[in-house]
Order: sequence, then structure tokens, then C-alpha cells
Amino acid sequence: MTDLDAIPDDPSALRAALLAMRAELAAERALRRGLEDRNERLQHFIRQLQRMQFGRRSEALDPDQLNLALEDLEQAVAEADAEAEKADPPRREARARERRQNRGTLPGHLPRIEVVIEPPTTICPCCSGAMHIIGEDRSERLDVIPMRWQVIVTRRPKYGCRACGSAVVQAPAPPRLIEGGLPTERLVAHVLVAKYADHAPLYRQAQMLARQGIALDRSTLASWVGTAAAELKPLWRLLRDDLLGSAKLFVDETPAPVLDPGRGRTKTSWFWAIARDDRPWGGADPPAVVFTYAPGRGHAHAATLLKDFRGILQTDAYAAYKAVAGAAGDEAAAGSADGGVLLAHCWAHCRRRFYEVAQKRPAPIAHEALRRIAALYEIEAEIRGRPACERRAVRQARTKPLLDAMRPWLEQCRAQLSKKSPLGEAIGYPLNQWEGLTLFLDDGRIEIDSNVIERSMRPIALNRKNALFAGHDLGAENWAVLASLIETCKWHAVNPEAWLADVLARLVSGWPNRRLAELTPWAWKAEQDALHRAAA
Repeated sequence: MTDLDAIPDDPSALRAALLAMRAELAAERALRRGLEDRNERLQHFIRQLQRMQFGRRSEALDPDQLNLALEDLEQAVAEADAEAEKADPPRREARARERRQNRGTLPGHLPRIEVVIEPPTTICPCCSGAMHIIGEDRSERLDVIPMRWQVIVTRRPKYGCRACGSAVVQAPAPPRLIEGGLPTERLVAHVLVAKYADHAPLYRQAQMLARQGIALDRSTLASWVGTAAAELKPLWRLLRDDLLGSAKLFVDETPAPVLDPGRGRTKTSWFWAIARDDRPWGGADPPAVVFTYAPGRGHAHAATLLKDFRGILQTDAYAAYKAVAGAAGDEAAAGSADGGVLLAHCWAHCRRRFYEVAQKRPAPIAHEALRRIAALYEIEAEIRGRPACERRAVRQARTKPLLDAMRPWLEQCRAQLSKKSPLGEAIGYPLNQWEGLTLFLDDGRIEIDSNVIERSMRPIALNRKNALFAGHDLGAENWAVLASLIETCKWHAVNPEAWLADVLARLVSGWPNRRLAELTPWAWKAEQDALHRAAA
């Protein structure tokens, strides 16, 4: 109950007290809402797990499949916990204490590497005398280097003064990705690369660790992955925004099965990929690929992903991208300063249709179409790597006459065939997309096909094959974030494990957001190359 005697008489003081009380109530309500949302989210996860384990036979899962689902759910929980801990330092410290109490011990046969962190000075602040060690805090974290496991022992000696006995100094503990946990940032990077680059699900990684005498549960690995994803997501957003500001992008989508336990099967969601690769014409922008998870393939998802993009979009003939280009064109026509979206289509998709016809039956027309398309690719092979202006000049002189002759030939062939026959449909494809297929003639920056984005999505397909499906929507989002960063590392010949280890260590040490661009794979590689040159 409020003490009436404590209520100030001065109106200004009373107003200040009321404002302070209002702020406290607002903070409490916000905290309560956050806790209620988190509880509702966790209860949803529990209901899903109960259906998966105890539901009807059609909903029950094989134990290994259940492990795959659990790891994505646990990653989602860890991501939520990591975000909450970053916003609440006392809660972060409390969770660190819990981890220290419950993490167990590391196997004694592993080698120990001791790291001693000394305070800046051991001179007594009271009497300026020399201080001596009176104790230390000792912690162990599991670390990994290729093909060898070791334990990093961090010692922080405490120094006290013999003369006065009142002063104690000790170096502060360094920040960690998993406060109070076992892994170093390098070990977490190893787990991420094994899962998303080498396509080893976490339960298999736990089995590999067990063979080394290291008992780590799959759920523990999943928690590490979720925490790392939360830490790396701002960098993923930076990459995405950087790509959407480009003048030209590749875009495509690929299925991403996600478990839907309420129906006893998976639902088909999608990874939407955008990529930039200007190396074939010597562009200055660094190549990169970004995956975005969406629960569907409808036009709305394409519009959401590309709503801020204006420029050349190279892709297949999927109608969703035509809708994006149409919407952007309407804005441009209405006076928008951003311009529109031009669609450049893919000759590889066109060629594939004729190839499938030629493989199944004798088809002279299909073989002739393949021969004509091959002539286009021969010219492209010659000019790859040249400046955009040179590529355009060669295309105008040599490629344009070939295409000018190809279109009437295709129209003549289609007039002799049923439009619904396989060959008729193959011929109809380039005729219906002719404007997009010939856009590369007038712009040397445009490629003849979108194979760049097709190749970038192969690791997604491999991971999908090994993991069967994602266990939850949030787990699929983590998959998209981490796959984007790892694949971009590969494009720059950067070891993703070394990059992740260093970047995670910098981020947890308080790396400023305004300098996130320095952590992109291409900026990081430039920094490492400069250090190597300086050391040489």
C-alpha cells in the first residue's frame, strides 16, 4: 500500500513521481507480455511434440525423424532465449549460473590447453605494493580443431595485497557465445558447418562425438545452433538488404519440406533465393547469395521478398516474378522515382525442354533447336569475363542474327505441330518468353541463363535429402540464415568454419552494428589477406 505521508506536496515533484510510476508499470506490463508470449510459444512446441510422439500412428515418427524435428524446435527455443538474454543482462547471468551447475564434466583423456588471463596491473591500488595470487576462477570449455579434440582451460588468477589485505584484483571473464556452457565459438562453427555445409544432421554429429568418448546430447547441439543463428541474423539481414539494393539479381525458389505434425505429414514450404554474381562481366559488387524461408510459393511471398528491388531480375518464367515486374512497372508508370523491374529469362530452362524431348524419341526439330542454342552458348563462352560494353557489342554483331533467324523458324515449326504435344510445348516456351530471353542482347551485364542461382541451391537439396525435412518453421528460418552465410563464404573461397569462428567471437565481444559490413565474407577475406601479407 502507498504510504500517504511519502506523497510529495509539490506539484512538480508529484508529477515526476507519477511519471516514474507509469514508466515502471509500463515496463512490468511489457515484461509480462513477453513472458506470456514465450509461454504460449513453448506450449505450442510441447503440443507438437506430444502429437509427434503419442499421436495416432499416422502422426508418429521414426526415432531418427523425431530427432530431426526436435533439433529444429530446440533451436527455435534457444534463439528466443538468446534474444531475451541479450535484452536482460541479469537473466543472462542467471542462465550462465544454471549452465555452470548443470553442464557436467569433460572427459579426462582430452588434452588441456591453459589460457591465463592476467589483470591489467598487479600493483595494489591502496599502497602501491606488489600483489600475490590468493586464488583463481577456473573454467573448462570444449573446443575442436580439425580431427583433434581438446579442452581449453581458462585460468583467471586473483591477486591480493600482503600489506593491507583489503584489495583483490582479477581479470574479467571474456564474453562467450554460450555463457556458462561448454563450447568455444570454434566448436559451434564446426557444428554449423558440419550440418549446413557437410549435411550431417545433429543426431549424427552426436553419434560421432560419442565415438570419441564425448557425451553430448543432440538437444545440446541444437541449442548451440539456435543461439548462433540468433547472433548471426543481423549479418544475414545486412546481406539481404545489400543484395536488394543491387542493379541486377538472380532469383529462384526451391521446396523446403517442413514437418506438420497435426496432419501427420510434412507441408511443402519454400526457400526463396536471391543472388548477385557480376564476375562474368567484371562488376565491382561482391557475389553473394541469400535464402529466405516462406511457408508457400504464392505471388505474395515473391512480392514481399522483392518489394524494395528495382532493376534487372533474371529468373525462369514463373508467374510470381511477372507479377512483381508488373507491380513495379505500374509504380514506375505512376511516377515512382525507383524505376521498374525488368525480367531476363533463362535459356537453360528453354534448352532443357528440347533436351527432354530429344532424349525420349527421334526428334529432328528438337535436335536442331539444341544445335542453335549451343551456338549461342559458344559465343557466351568466348566473351565471359569481358567488360559489359564488349559483351553487348559481340552479342549485337554475332548473337542477334542467330536469334533473328531462330524466331521465324520456331514459329514455322509450331505451325506444323499440336501446341499440346511435348515438342509443341517446348517450342511455345521460348516464343512466349521471347522478350525476356533476348533482353541479354542489349545489356552486357545480363547472363544467358540463371544457372548461377541453380547451382547455389544444390546444397539446400543435399541437406534436404539427408535431413528429410525441417522440424519447424523457425528451424527452417535458421537453416536459411546459416545456409546463406556459408554459401556466400564458398563463393569467396573463404573457409566457412574459420569465418564463423572468428565472426561469432567478435559478435559476442560487442562488435558494433555500424561495423557489421566489416564482417561480410569478402571484407573478412580482404582483412585476412592483408594480415598475411603484413606477416610475410
